[in-house]
Amino acid sequence: MNEIKEIAQRISVLREIEEISIEEMAELTGKTVDEYREYESGEKDFSFSFLYTLANRFGVDITELLTGDNAKLKTFTLVRKGEGLKMERRKAYKYQHLAPIFKERAMEPFLVTVEPKDTDAVKKNAHEGQEMNYVVEGSMTIFIHDAEIRLNEGDTVYFDASTPHAMRAEDGRPCKFLAIISK
Repeated sequence: MNEIKEIAQRISVLREIEEISIEEMAELTGKTVDEYREYESGEKDFSFSFLYTLANRFGVDITELLTGDNAKLKTFTLVRKGEGLKMERRKAYKYQHLAPIFKERAMEPFLVTVEPKDTDAVKKNAHEGQEMNYVVEGSMTIFIHDAEIRLNEGDTVYFDASTPHAMRAEDGRPCKFLAIISK
């Protein structure tokens, strides 16, 4: 079974345990019932914001949806360079979760790489919480609501993550940034 189908299966089981209808889940995620069914059957890949919304609704850690494992550590966790939990939810974004096994996190820390695209079009997403992005390498434009802000290495932006937002790498090179999302 591939990774998407495994995640979809965990979502389906949690929804059934919680006795939540597909219609309720579709409304919660902002999808049509048919779209939601495609996600839950593993026919469609998930965005981070979709998974984050579900994890919050089910009261589980996002790591449990992604891997099926429970977070265990509560004093500290250490992730060495390049060893974060890799998540490739969409082609344009590659995520490394930097604390996947820390229990009851108050925030979700990610190292995100945005790949350059041939088009200027971006797809905005929104999720609960607040978000901080610190550019580690390269440049990107972040789109928050109607604003377009160019960020270069060392720049930081902090915003309400329930506002639709998206990122685009600039100058034909990937952009790496640290994203910290509050729960």
